[in-house]
Amino acid sequence: MMQERIVARLKEALDPVSLDVVDESDRHAGHAGARAGGGTHYRVRVVSARFKRQSRIERHRLVYGVLAAEFADGLHALALVAKAPDEP
Repeated sequence: MMQERIVARLKEALDPVSLDVVDESDRHAGHAGARAGGGTHYRVRVVSARFKRQSRIERHRLVYGVLAAEFADGLHALALVAKAPDEP
């Protein structure tokens, strides 16, 4: 399952303090990249010390790089919030 793959990869790469991954594929039916059965659109909120002193763009690039195989296998979009532990 795509959600389990996303969680496993992010945990391994980022050692997060907090991680929430929600499949929102059902909200995107008929949208480009959506497919029957879901697994294409996710909302991710991750808090990790790896993000300290990184810009928002650097954080997003890091996460997208970690999930490169999932994007190649059908993951279409992330709504991503990436924070360091000392950020609100």
